Amino acid sequence: MNFLKKQFSYLKHVKLLFILLVAVACKEKTQTPKDVLWYEQPATQWMEALPVGNGRLGAMVFGNPNQERIQLNEDSMWPGAADWEDYKGSPEDLEHIRNLLKAGKITEADKLIVEKFSLKSIVRSHQTMGDLFIDFHQKKEIENYKRSLNLDDALATVNYTSKGNSYSQKVFASAADDALVIELSTTANEGLNLNLKLDRPLDNGHETVTISNPSDSQISMIGMVTQFGGMKNSKPFPIDYGVQFETRLKVKNDSGTIESENGELVLKNVKKATIYLVCNTSFYHKNYKEKNIKTLALIENKSFSELFKSHQKDYQKLYKRVAFNLGGAALDSLPTDKRLKRIKAGEDDPDLAAKLFKFGRYLLISSSREGTNPANLQGIWNRHIKAPWNADYHLNINLQMNYWPADVTNLSELHQPFFNFIDKVIERGKVTAKKQYGIQRGAVVHHATDLWAPPFMRAEQPYWGSWIHGGGWSSQHYWEHYLYTQDADFLKQRAYPVLKSIAEFYLDWLVKDPKTNLWVSAPETSPENSYFFNKDNSGAVSFGSAMGHQIIAEVFDNVLEASKVLNIEDDFVEEVRLKRKSLFPGVVVGDHGRILEWNEPYDEPEKGHRHMSHLYALHPGKTIVENTPITFNAARKTIDYRLQHGGAGTGWSRAWMINLNARLLDAKSAQENIKKFMQISVADNLFDEHPPFQIDGNFGYSAGVAELLMQSHEPFLRILPTLPDNWKTGHVSGLKARGNIEVDIEWKDRKLLKLGLLSKENQIKSIKYNGVSVKIELRKNEKIWLNDKLNVVK
Repeated sequence: MNFLKKQFSYLKHVKLLFILLVAVACKEKTQTPKDVLWYEQPATQWMEALPVGNGRLGAMVFGNPNQERIQLNEDSMWPGAADWEDYKGSPEDLEHIRNLLKAGKITEADKLIVEKFSLKSIVRSHQTMGDLFIDFHQKKEIENYKRSLNLDDALATVNYTSKGNSYSQKVFASAADDALVIELSTTANEGLNLNLKLDRPLDNGHETVTISNPSDSQISMIGMVTQFGGMKNSKPFPIDYGVQFETRLKVKNDSGTIESENGELVLKNVKKATIYLVCNTSFYHKNYKEKNIKTLALIENKSFSELFKSHQKDYQKLYKRVAFNLGGAALDSLPTDKRLKRIKAGEDDPDLAAKLFKFGRYLLISSSREGTNPANLQGIWNRHIKAPWNADYHLNINLQMNYWPADVTNLSELHQPFFNFIDKVIERGKVTAKKQYGIQRGAVVHHATDLWAPPFMRAEQPYWGSWIHGGGWSSQHYWEHYLYTQDADFLKQRAYPVLKSIAEFYLDWLVKDPKTNLWVSAPETSPENSYFFNKDNSGAVSFGSAMGHQIIAEVFDNVLEASKVLNIEDDFVEEVRLKRKSLFPGVVVGDHGRILEWNEPYDEPEKGHRHMSHLYALHPGKTIVENTPITFNAARKTIDYRLQHGGAGTGWSRAWMINLNARLLDAKSAQENIKKFMQISVADNLFDEHPPFQIDGNFGYSAGVAELLMQSHEPFLRILPTLPDNWKTGHVSGLKARGNIEVDIEWKDRKLLKLGLLSKENQIKSIKYNGVSVKIELRKNEKIWLNDKLNVVK
């Protein structure tokens, strides 16, 4: 009996020890550093506030404990309608400009292309939805303040204490429940006393909203997005119509009282309040006010915790696909803004570089979901009535750069808003091609557009507006999306029709060059750049340009590749094949050893120009590669020349440079440009600064990091091709390679430890690492692991 008692006692202690060990393990697990940006003070300006978004609905959270501002956004807040003309000018005007170019009359061509073809100052800007102001009645003495954005959960939080009491604010934008949700809470016995107010800036002195209280616990802000004082054909044209909207807010409290007062809500002695904010517009719903009422009815009886769990589950299905670690998480003990200061002072912080990559994925998830509009120049986060560059859709790199990380960072479905939008632009571009240029087949898309998808030329100067390749560049995304996903239905139903439409336009646009007997694109420009056509005079319009010919060649090549996959052989495919053979080359190396930007070796007034247009074939194109050594080395010299003269000055340009460095396998330059990007072009909230704010730099950076770790644009998969020296040890999982392959990589001391490959298709894939090249058989949905010698291991 005593023996049994001893055994029981022993087992009891073992059980207690096991429970203790499990508890410690769980505690360690919960304390594992997450991807958190955090600060010791509230935001005092917009570029310090923290963004949340559900793809359509977004907010910037300032975290002020006395007078909080939560700036609101929705992606369809635009003035006007789809009623602008799709074209201006005529085929005769086009022929006249071509004759001026042949005669060397560049100044006249520059002037005429704007005069005849540009609809000039049609200014329509994406606009703010307004603001939610939370005015706390008593100014508190604040202690232990912390403001944070958890990228793992897409949750913005403010915590602090005052007189021994705890206060908390939590904010998230739920795609699952289509709402912005806020929780305010305190442990103070007297609770919270505050006013809630919705407001919106005036539009050139005009009030555009009406605010009311539908009930004692709700606020409604109804209005129309207008743009008073707009321009049409250089004449004042008040755009007093646009998208109609309602923002509706409801509050639930667990104690205290809520009263409505002059369009505001007054909360007294409330220990916890949950704020549900919804917004809908006439762009998405004819009965947008009814839609708000229905959305609120579905969520108003759910707790903050319930809504957060459904939000978290929905968000993490996307975010958790990729993990990336470069070590150095000990610096998480420092606020994010202080870590940036360390970097600006010359210190190293690979962990923050990794967080910046993750932040780009967070922003894409938060500003581009299936069924929404694509992310614009500011994603969805815009505080202006008239934003810089209208926060619109620029198609001479910016919109495309927004979606560079979509497929490679395993967010392929988030590409859909881009495709849906470009489909609409191309449909209108078919009218432009016919009416403006006399080209009966296909579509043309110029360099900028807006919510209503107009494809027309819009410029006051030929340097940035007189460009015809918005559709050509965008069509690359359709083909690349197929390569990444291997979605044959998408290729047949979406990608090939777009490629065909753009190629048809190019087939009829090209003109024969009598000097070379080659097909040339004219009139051309190289985005936002100019050249000296004689010693003293510069111009923009040219007879051919590198980028134009590179894009046309790529469109033709993609058509030919797609036609093989789809088993299409017809007169159109043969026409593309023949013209591709005699197309003026887009990559020409000059006597100086650099790639020419135009058909002739012109000098340029701005030698350090921010656009690297003539390197399109290196990235995002893929015809300049290591096994084309002449052009590969010329590309390197071209970059060196640009940087020597002050190039890559803007945030998005620096991000592009990182991608170019990756393709050139130049790890040293990539490391330098990452450092400069973080020193010069990253704000305290990690938004990219052009300056001012432009989100494409964030997306371009995330894509560039992926290119440094893995490349699949060549016939093989490169592993760790351009690993920066200071990224000595790390791992990444879930990146996507072309061929629909998920890639995991772990390395130490800059050497591969193991490589994981998970293919969604049966295929043979060539892998290249550190001079070793092998062919691996991949079976559908069977993950395999390789060692540093690229041998398969168990």
